Amino acid sequence: MSSLKEICAGLPLDPLPPNRGRDPSIPHALVRTPNFTPAEERLALRNALRYFPPNLHATLATEFAQELRQYGHIYMYRFCPTLRMRAYPIDQYPCRTRHAASIMLMIMNNLDPAVAQFPQELVTYGGNGQVFSNWAQFWLVFHYLSTMTEEQTLVMYSGHPLGLFPSLPSSPRCVITNGMVIPNYSSREEYEKMFAMGITMYGQMTAGSYCYIGPQGIVHGTMLTVLNAGRRYLGSGDLRGRVFVTSGLGGMSGAQAKAAVIAGCVGVIAEVDEAPLKKRHEQGWLMEITSDLSHCIQRIREARRAKMALSLGYHGNVVDLWECLYQEYKKTGELLVDLGSDQTSLHNPFSGGYYPVQLAFRQANQLMNTDPERFKTLVQESLRRQVAAINKLSDAGMFFWDYGNAFLLEAQRAGAEVEKKGGGATEFKYPSYVQHIMGDIFSLGFGPFRWVCTSGDPADLAETDAIATAVLEDISSTVTERVRQQYSDNIRWICEAGKHKMVVGSQARILYSDQRGRVSIALAINQAIAKGRVSAPVVISRDHHDVSGTDSPFRETSNVYDGSAFCADMAVQNFVGDAFRGATWVALHNGGGVGWGEVINGGFGLVLDGSEDAGQRAKLMLNWDVSNGVARRCWSGNANAYETIQRTMEDQRQLRVTMPNPVPEDQILDRALQR
Repeated sequence: MSSLKEICAGLPLDPLPPNRGRDPSIPHALVRTPNFTPAEERLALRNALRYFPPNLHATLATEFAQELRQYGHIYMYRFCPTLRMRAYPIDQYPCRTRHAASIMLMIMNNLDPAVAQFPQELVTYGGNGQVFSNWAQFWLVFHYLSTMTEEQTLVMYSGHPLGLFPSLPSSPRCVITNGMVIPNYSSREEYEKMFAMGITMYGQMTAGSYCYIGPQGIVHGTMLTVLNAGRRYLGSGDLRGRVFVTSGLGGMSGAQAKAAVIAGCVGVIAEVDEAPLKKRHEQGWLMEITSDLSHCIQRIREARRAKMALSLGYHGNVVDLWECLYQEYKKTGELLVDLGSDQTSLHNPFSGGYYPVQLAFRQANQLMNTDPERFKTLVQESLRRQVAAINKLSDAGMFFWDYGNAFLLEAQRAGAEVEKKGGGATEFKYPSYVQHIMGDIFSLGFGPFRWVCTSGDPADLAETDAIATAVLEDISSTVTERVRQQYSDNIRWICEAGKHKMVVGSQARILYSDQRGRVSIALAINQAIAKGRVSAPVVISRDHHDVSGTDSPFRETSNVYDGSAFCADMAVQNFVGDAFRGATWVALHNGGGVGWGEVINGGFGLVLDGSEDAGQRAKLMLNWDVSNGVARRCWSGNANAYETIQRTMEDQRQLRVTMPNPVPEDQILDRALQR
């Protein structure tokens, strides 16, 4: 078994490690279909061999060519380390700076088999959210990080380590870009070829920025979404006896079952793949499983009557479940679903992100490779059927929302009836959860703040939980009722997260907080490290799915109605601003959430080590990281953001934001535009 010291020594070339191929005991990514010409196939192989000296090319070229033809990508399985991938305590990494060791810890957490969706293919979540493109890149990155000083920065080009470059101690130790393809070439078809050539990479959001903390993040976000959906659509945050129907139990969507139970409702989640279904059940995140629709309906009725919190996994296609629920309503007049959504990976609809109802799971996997055009046709037919059933249940009184997974976008492209009459370019028959539920929360400055205790000690996590709770409780008495509700939800979450054992992989926590809360929590944790109450540095970060981090017209910025929803200035400025205000590392990605070419998103990591410098960095960077997005949302016309940024300017004398002047009288526009 290799050690951390060996992994940091660089690519193992003399001798070459044995080629063990794929590990049959773990899940693997689906076969990709780049549809190469002979010249493109040749170029992909040449590109992969660049990582190795010429004397090894004859040996490696044959197996790399086989991987390319068999799996649609060169992963370099021979170089997959035998060392158990996990977040080792920070002091075990052989580095010259703890900042570099923190990045190593976060990378290894992203590839931990307990965390990663397809660890041997370097996929953390979402079916194709890569940490790196191949294993040679992993070895090189760890070597660079182990030798790095505080006057160097590691530069990452879509998984490829360009190298260590001289920089200032105040500079980021790592700068990451993923998928920065010229816009006119940022199509799905081009991506498949570019990824297979090893020249670009889909980093999703927190996969390619090394900041994923397992499904805890999406459990919390889903819990908040369901709670606030109840308040908006059902008039109450008390969801006992209410039924939430959705789909997807693999990757991030697997969090839905646990979130439903914490929110107190009956969660019914369809999943076509038995492996993730069983995994969630074994984890205790999914309480019951059935493949019988009649039994599923029976359990929904029983749980509704008893007002019990239940997570029920239906092993089958969600289209069958939706159609069954409609037939039950048609037959009995009883509407068995109150809230509905979908969390399949429709950012990747034709390569395993969505399975058409007409085919069994294995048949679908075969057809998507043997006849991709036929598979695409069946996916679109299935989407039309799914939307038809949802529309009928919605007419009967169910409330449905798009979960930002490109469900309505792909349904529209498939010809389903999702058009909103008179709606703008980002609007459909049903709102996205940002438009109706989370968007106003973002505009208040709230978003998914998170931290990782690098000691790996649960006692440190418990201490930081207590610190965060105390900070939020203290602030709660000084804020508006609307903001207080958000603090209350998150204090409740911290208590529930401990009870429900949310930690998978690193000792990490997430909560939604605004600017004041994030800065206060970070400074309090940094002080606790300085005093020895927390035993080792803490990495703070966030999901890119946040106030400022992401420009995504069909999700994060779908409630921006001034025409700028398709502009990406906010995410790019966020990335740049975080870099020079003190982030330890920064990342900027094309893609994430709703798909390649649809999003630009940025993220960061910042190491708190108890020093005065770390506290100053946290204060500067976190204030910017939130205010950037609130100011942009204010300028677009959001009332919550207007009020929030005004209060922030009152607290921070150096902050000056351009405020919009309202145009309250439409008649002025009408008269001016009369021909």
